[in-house]
Amino acid sequence: MRSTVLSRTRRWLGASALALLVGVGGVSTAFVLTGQAANAQIHNAAQIVVPQTSVQQGFADLVDAVKPAVVSILVEAEAPGRNTVQRGGRNFDFEFNFPDLPEGHPFRDFFDQFNGPGGQGGRGGEARPRQFLAAGSGFIISEDGYVVTNNHVVEDATKVTVISEDGSEQVAEIVGTDERTDLAVLKIEGENLPFVTFEDEPSRVGDWVVAVGNPFGLGGTVTVGVISGAGRDIGGSSYGDFLQIDAAVNTGNSGGPAFNTNGQVVGVNTAIYSPNGGNVGIAFAIPAHTVKQIVGQLIEKGSVTRGYLGVSIQDVSKDIADSVGLPAARGAIVREPTEDGPAGAAGVRSGDIILKVDGDEISDALDLSRTIAGKAPDSTVELTLWRDGAETTLSVTLQQLSEEAAATPDTPTPPQALPEAATSLGLTLVPNGDGSGGLLIQSVDPDSAAAQRGLATGDVILEVDNQQVSAAGDFDQAIAAVKDRGLNTVLLKVARNGEARFVGLPIAE
Repeated sequence: MRSTVLSRTRRWLGASALALLVGVGGVSTAFVLTGQAANAQIHNAAQIVVPQTSVQQGFADLVDAVKPAVVSILVEAEAPGRNTVQRGGRNFDFEFNFPDLPEGHPFRDFFDQFNGPGGQGGRGGEARPRQFLAAGSGFIISEDGYVVTNNHVVEDATKVTVISEDGSEQVAEIVGTDERTDLAVLKIEGENLPFVTFEDEPSRVGDWVVAVGNPFGLGGTVTVGVISGAGRDIGGSSYGDFLQIDAAVNTGNSGGPAFNTNGQVVGVNTAIYSPNGGNVGIAFAIPAHTVKQIVGQLIEKGSVTRGYLGVSIQDVSKDIADSVGLPAARGAIVREPTEDGPAGAAGVRSGDIILKVDGDEISDALDLSRTIAGKAPDSTVELTLWRDGAETTLSVTLQQLSEEAAATPDTPTPPQALPEAATSLGLTLVPNGDGSGGLLIQSVDPDSAAAQRGLATGDVILEVDNQQVSAAGDFDQAIAAVKDRGLNTVLLKVARNGEARFVGLPIAE
């Protein structure tokens, strides 16, 4: 008995000693960080003064206020057929994919009976269109029941059900959708419904955001973060202008709102960047100013109309800016006015750089697309252009953007090569043999500035310094004229696969 007590005592003392050691170590560390040694390390450094900030007490009151206006959306839709098996009167989808399962494995026969047209899941025939359920989020923006969500949430829907915070359900009518901005408006019945409004002033990077939605069908889920970035371009959209947020957003949050600390909607959650399909802290929301504009048109007309300028454009690089004497690389350079388009009729020419629209600065080609899309068809806009080394203005009456106007033109057959004719700047040029004019690039010196700017064999140089060229001599004369004006970069208009673009090419020796 005594030995047992002694053993217990030793174990207790050992544990106490260990606890003391850890405790002393912790105290010592704290002392090092806050005592004289720490002060000695920083006494020569400049003291950082942090402005006094209010203590954030959490977001519970905000959530209580806005949550009744946030809804879950259940969508019944139809998709191309997949293999199903029936159990208990219900159909279940199966799509097994086990590439590492070896031939002859006892489980392979089991899985194969559901895969493929001859399996039980396929019932020995062709797959039929299947009905499936999907979940998303949305929010009420009026007391009479208009609901905002994403277009991709209700796309191809045969039935849309809106589920309120209290669990009540209502079948919703799809008022209108806009694929380009991925927005949709639904309508449910009701009076004096709880609703939220959009922000009055644009939020800034670093401001708090509170996302409320229906991730993974859980409903009523709240996550908090900040606006990480603004003006993001995702998916090549010419009409979106996305906010980047780090509040956790997952599958099912699509169409849900992101709120500021005043309970106003700053954006509609629409996409995430993720290598694995889950939240990694990078989500994108359609900003309130875009949502308000699109939603207003959908409610009023059921569709969205956009202004159409009728130009193909590209960004202005530093080389392009240098070649035309523009002080900074900004704006959008016009490759070509569209045939029968409003810009060409108003006098806009290839090589013009659009710097402003109605006095608002244009930063790049995407900014111009978004700006013109936000203008009403048949409205008149004033363009500020850079032409011949100076600013000029033109008034253009916009048309309505149609699907045909937005479509990419067919790619023509590449021109056939003719005998070589060497010229300067690392390029070998020959007259273009297809009758459309210009000089065909036969070869490019891989060590030249032309190669670094992306010029390649098969490209066609249409213009040099806004002058059409059809012979190697035209090219050399134009280069000499640019040098005579004291410029070190020349502006080339180059076509590839039928699409023209501008390139600024350095010409200094």
